[in-house]
Amino acid sequence: MFTEYEIDSMIEIPEIAEATMVLKKEFIRAEAPYLELSDHDFFSLVMMAPTIGIALANGNLSLFEELALNKKARKLSKGGYFMKKDPVVYAMKFLIRKYEQWCGKFYQLLRLSVESSFHYEGIEKEKFDEDKPVSYEEYKRTVLRQPYILIRFIASFFLENDEDIISDHRNIGKSEYNVMLQIGEKVGIAEIPVFHMFCKTFVVKG
Repeated sequence: MFTEYEIDSMIEIPEIAEATMVLKKEFIRAEAPYLELSDHDFFSLVMMAPTIGIALANGNLSLFEELALNKKARKLSKGGYFMKKDPVVYAMKFLIRKYEQWCGKFYQLLRLSVESSFHYEGIEKEKFDEDKPVSYEEYKRTVLRQPYILIRFIASFFLENDEDIISDHRNIGKSEYNVMLQIGEKVGIAEIPVFHMFCKTFVVKG
């Protein structure tokens, strides 16, 4: 997942910085007028949206899922807040409460971030084929050929902790898996082959 330094670098990109500031003002004005949140921490909140979406796939959050989200949010906060009230964790409560209302705008900002962070138009694209077999060896080689930032996006969106994206076996529920595919579409990576391969490393349960 992204480090706070990588997030700093990303919001230095002018179009991302401007879109982050605009959406932050809109979100705070509507949901939490007294919330003090830096642009960095708000963008960190935006980065949490895919993980929250997958956690909410079954309609609610378990205690385990809530703790995992809080842990991830703390790692993204500017400066770290291990023993203090974390601004991203606090702001996340407002997002979870009205997730369906805000997720579309959050995903739009994430799509802009993906398309602005590397040579997006030069990446090979193809339609997702659920039945197309992919070997673990092919997946590993493909990951190594991708832009670093693209791999960081996928890991940050869809892995809870600092897991290695190169794995051949992860378990996921069917509803969570379907939400992951939908989010891939919304953030603009659904037709990138390495995302297809990443999805196929999951064993779908139920």
